[in-house]
Amino acid sequence: MNNKNMLEAKKGFFDITLTINGEFLELAVKNGEFLLDALRRHGWKSVKKGCDTGDCGSCTVLLDGKPVLGCLVPAVTAHGRAVTTIEGLGTVRKPHALQEAFVAAGAVQCGFCIPGMILSSKALLDAVPAPTEAEIRKALDGNLCRCTGYVKQVEAVKNAAKKLAGKRRA
Repeated sequence: MNNKNMLEAKKGFFDITLTINGEFLELAVKNGEFLLDALRRHGWKSVKKGCDTGDCGSCTVLLDGKPVLGCLVPAVTAHGRAVTTIEGLGTVRKPHALQEAFVAAGAVQCGFCIPGMILSSKALLDAVPAPTEAEIRKALDGNLCRCTGYVKQVEAVKNAAKKLAGKRRA
């Protein structure tokens, strides 16, 4: 492919560099594309497309450690920044304390909302290691779950906070 064809193939795209789940990457993002769509197009399928209007929280990712709604964030604004999806939190063999706590508390039913809930919870616990129930509920407020009444998710975050506090003391 000659240079002219390469330029035409990239027309309407921007190359951005960012860190996703600890890995430095270059991604081609479409002009006007949102972070949710760019991440999914490049293989991060845990970032769910729910309402596509910023109301449900299923597209929540961490951008420089803060929860954002991927359906509202232009992908180009992630240039030079760090993005964390649920894939970057833990693995099947070595899950994060929040992932373990959500499973142990029975806080996962259909699972659609869980990546966003866990990432919102992680941002909370990073900022407030021993949150009150009110702080947990406020952090989860933007994440809608149609399967539960949020009791088990709140319990899971409390349990993860205790477990993480124990690791910090050890």
